[in-house]
Amino acid sequence: MSPVLPSPPTQPPRSDSAWAPLAARLFRALWIAQLVSNIGSWMQMIGAQWLLIGHDAALVTLVQTASSLPVVLLALPSGVIADRYERRGVLLAAQFSMLAVSGTLTVLAFADALTPTPLLLLTFLLGCGTALMGPAWQAIQPELVERHQLGQAAALGGVNMNLARAVGPALGGVVVAAAGTGWVFAFNTASYLGIAAALLLWRRPKTVAPVTGREKLLTALDAGRRYVWYAPGIRRVLLRVILFVPGGAALWALLPLVASHSLHLGSGGYGLLLGAVGVGAVAGAFALPHSNRVLGANGTLGGGALVFAGVLVVLVVVRDTWLVAVALLFAGVAWIGVLSTLNAAMQTRLPGWVRARGLAVYLLVFQGGQGLAAPLWGALAERLGLAVPLLAGSGLLLVSALSLRRWPLYGAEGVDPSPSAHWPVPPLVFEPGPTTGPVLVTVSYRVAPGNVTAFSELMEHVARSRRRTGALTWGLYQDGQDPGHFIENYLVASWAEHLAQHSDRLTVTDRRYEERARRLLLPGTPPEVTHAFDTSTGPVVPEDGHAMPNPGRQGATEDHDEQATNQLVKGDDAR
Repeated sequence: MSPVLPSPPTQPPRSDSAWAPLAARLFRALWIAQLVSNIGSWMQMIGAQWLLIGHDAALVTLVQTASSLPVVLLALPSGVIADRYERRGVLLAAQFSMLAVSGTLTVLAFADALTPTPLLLLTFLLGCGTALMGPAWQAIQPELVERHQLGQAAALGGVNMNLARAVGPALGGVVVAAAGTGWVFAFNTASYLGIAAALLLWRRPKTVAPVTGREKLLTALDAGRRYVWYAPGIRRVLLRVILFVPGGAALWALLPLVASHSLHLGSGGYGLLLGAVGVGAVAGAFALPHSNRVLGANGTLGGGALVFAGVLVVLVVVRDTWLVAVALLFAGVAWIGVLSTLNAAMQTRLPGWVRARGLAVYLLVFQGGQGLAAPLWGALAERLGLAVPLLAGSGLLLVSALSLRRWPLYGAEGVDPSPSAHWPVPPLVFEPGPTTGPVLVTVSYRVAPGNVTAFSELMEHVARSRRRTGALTWGLYQDGQDPGHFIENYLVASWAEHLAQHSDRLTVTDRRYEERARRLLLPGTPPEVTHAFDTSTGPVVPEDGHAMPNPGRQGATEDHDEQATNQLVKGDDAR
């Protein structure tokens, strides 16, 4: 009988070691398989770029675009898929698809029939597989290790990627020089089998399978967009990505041209340069905790941008291969420092119900920045030489560092994305269907004298909470005859959306802002809540008054039934 990889033990020995997650057999198997696959991907990238070295500079940089563009196109749908379908099946589908595409590349390379067009097209298809896999891979991490080891597991993911960056390019360059590009593509094809085998041996417990069919595709996409848009901390992370990545992309897009045109190196030398970046990144991963303690998140971002800008200048003025390699070590340290800080900021701010979609937006912005900037740098290099785009990229990174004074990364102190189901079930006299809606929720407050201004300011945070979790519109109104009387209302698309707010979308942070606002109310006057349903297509409650039972309400009275005919149902589920 074939062995089965077990789920992590319920109570493993607690350890603060960076390597502790590798004690879990399933995580260890997938980590090793991912390392081999990442090495294969870097070898494939080296082979693809080297095949195009004889063509113009813009065509060489399109390899990076072909790899990154699918994430721009598919990141959000992939995030929805990761939230709606069985993630192990999604990952297996992605692995076998990429295996088939890479196998085609191998056959064409050995047949000496791999021209630029099919090469870029097949590279694009490999990028589609990577885009499909990304959010699902991130989302299964809590199932592989215990929750207290998630930070260490994320760090090991960075180590994995950068070990591959250190080994893959150098190994790819050696293989290309010694045996040709066909063998590079063949290794990459075989590398997908390891992850597929580990996933096939994983018997995922049914208790952790995601709930499917809760949201339609477009509804789920809009929920992810809405959450990101109304989360200032997440928007600021994305802004920092936008300010850093285009300038940083100049190195990845132009390094093969620097190797061949400026340093006159072959494929092996180019691989060694990329390996230097990878070695620096591995070192940076272990230095990151100390860096964050000393410099803080914003100091790490600013220092990383300045170091990366300096490295681009070195590539312009230095013609000694070993000095360039040393500079690239520092580029690796800076790159991993910036990206790990930004990724950690996203992870600590996203609640579980929208985590895959939020990370998909992050991947979209990151890969989109790289994919769009790379051909621009290549076109500039083709027309004006290498110095102009490298110095322009350095200038953008300098702007990124200086902009931290105006737009710093928000601290995560007090941010708790853990779920908080603190709203009781609405005490209705009937049971609406899931698609019943839209639903108008109205909350009436009595604010203590002297607290009006503070209450209005706090409700701005509450407004973002309502919109993040499902509100289509939101408003706060002050009674013209009673300045202490405030009325909040917001519209939710359906009853199912509103119940999702009650059950699993609100977080501890949302609850804290609501509690702070409630402390400003008159003593003994809790908020009064009503739920109103659209009657444009007819009454919601039958005229005979025979309402369906509601689990959140006991002992409905005739007075309540009479109120229901007006489609307004009052309750005491104070926010």
